[in-house]
Amino acid sequence: MPDSSIPKPTPRPGIAVKTTGLSITVFRLRRAVRVGIKSLWQHRLRSLLTVLGIVFGVCSVIAMLAIGEGASYEAQEQIKNLGSQNIILNSVKPPEEQRVTGNQSSAVEYGLTYPDVKRIRLTIPRVTVVVPGRIIRDYAWNITRRVDCEIVGTVPWYPEMRNHPVAQGRFFTDDEMESLINVCVLGAEMIPKLFPLESPLGKTVRVGGNYYRVVGIMQARAKTKQAESTDKNADALIRMFIPLTTAKGRFGETIVKQRGASREIEKVALHEVTIKVSNRDEVVPVSQAIKALLDRNHKKADYKMIVPLEMLKQAERTKQIFNIVLGSIAAISLLVGGIGIMNIMLASVTERTREIGIRRALGAKKRDIVTQFLVETVMLSGAGGLIGVALGVAIPYFVQLFSKMVTIVTPWSPIIAFSISAIVGIVFGIYPAMRAANMDPVEALRHE
Repeated sequence: MPDSSIPKPTPRPGIAVKTTGLSITVFRLRRAVRVGIKSLWQHRLRSLLTVLGIVFGVCSVIAMLAIGEGASYEAQEQIKNLGSQNIILNSVKPPEEQRVTGNQSSAVEYGLTYPDVKRIRLTIPRVTVVVPGRIIRDYAWNITRRVDCEIVGTVPWYPEMRNHPVAQGRFFTDDEMESLINVCVLGAEMIPKLFPLESPLGKTVRVGGNYYRVVGIMQARAKTKQAESTDKNADALIRMFIPLTTAKGRFGETIVKQRGASREIEKVALHEVTIKVSNRDEVVPVSQAIKALLDRNHKKADYKMIVPLEMLKQAERTKQIFNIVLGSIAAISLLVGGIGIMNIMLASVTERTREIGIRRALGAKKRDIVTQFLVETVMLSGAGGLIGVALGVAIPYFVQLFSKMVTIVTPWSPIIAFSISAIVGIVFGIYPAMRAANMDPVEALRHE
């Protein structure tokens, strides 16, 4: 038998009151949502037009940021392909040089030289690797097929230095370079034009009167305006790679360009030199040292220096400015949408003045009226935000599909855009809600 002397546990009043209060709050909120849905449904067209302002605002924020992010990513990738630890020197014909025409035998001499490379190696200790390059523009032939390309004489470590790997086969070796063997590596863009139906590996291509055996195919690289502007000789044209010693032996250092009745003779030892620095933090100081060294030995401006690291930093700064500008423009659309919500809610308060008076007369508190109108504004902005997020994610996909432009939707852009739309709904709904809650119940009941 149970012991009657043991006291029975009694319920704790505090917990019951808290649970009851929570239940009342949830009930009031659910009722406010039902009343809000009913009110918005009664004015469907007006609600839809109001939501469109938020939809376009959120959609434009996401889409514009995605397009800006894609453009920035593409630009930065092209710069990274040049190597963040590299310094690129290109020979440039001085503007003051006059073209040699007619039958004159004198040549215009300019550009980078082998002594320049030697001085850089000996006087600047933080330079680890140097890739000299010589470029000759000519036709490459496979029987009757031909392609206009750049024949690049370079060194075996070119692919690693320029982040341009070999897709098939291999690059030429040190032994092949020292022996002046006629081997070549074709750019991927040459394959459809010279070897559309077969693999070129092991075959030969003809340049002038010399035949070169194909030992490899370079990986395809995208051609973009950014690539052309940052490294004119790197990716903008179709390229074929041969050993530097072979290029020097077969083509020499003098280039003769025949243009109708005139003839231009140029003597250029090296067209480009890529220099790798041991530490990324030392790229800028080394570039300044190289410039000072070249300026002492070049009396005319016959070279151009490209520092990809500086360009990468500039691209990142441009990206930040671009995102701020695009985000600000798109945020104006959200602001306009918020003003539209406030306008509609003020009109709704005027229309429902008698309803507000009746609810106040039946015991509704000011917070109940505020909650009711805030719920409606949040529903409008929330619905517009969700639709805008869906459209904002879809539009960049179609832009990329039809325009071949890279677009990137970052995970944070839909979250930020939707959060801003919700905040806009709350901020622009506070004033109409407070105006409704502060109405005099007696005056509200008299309203017709």
